[in-house]
Amino acid sequence: MRNFKRLMLVVLALLAAATIVLFVLENNQPATLLFLGWSAPQLPVSVFVLAALLAGMILGPLLKWFMDVRRRFK
Repeated sequence: MRNFKRLMLVVLALLAAATIVLFVLENNQPATLLFLGWSAPQLPVSVFVLAALLAGMILGPLLKWFMDVRRRFK
């Protein structure tokens, strides 16, 4: 059973990696983002989307941790 779980984890990781690679290959049109007067360099759309995904994956748990710390000290 333990080997089956490892195998499924490897299969899921490979599936996620393949999905990301396909997404990057399909979304390589250049785009420029403007935010509050700041202009980002012209990069493929996939770079901006993956950067936003990674930022959310980092900020989400940090905000949850911050809220838990605030509740503990009240």
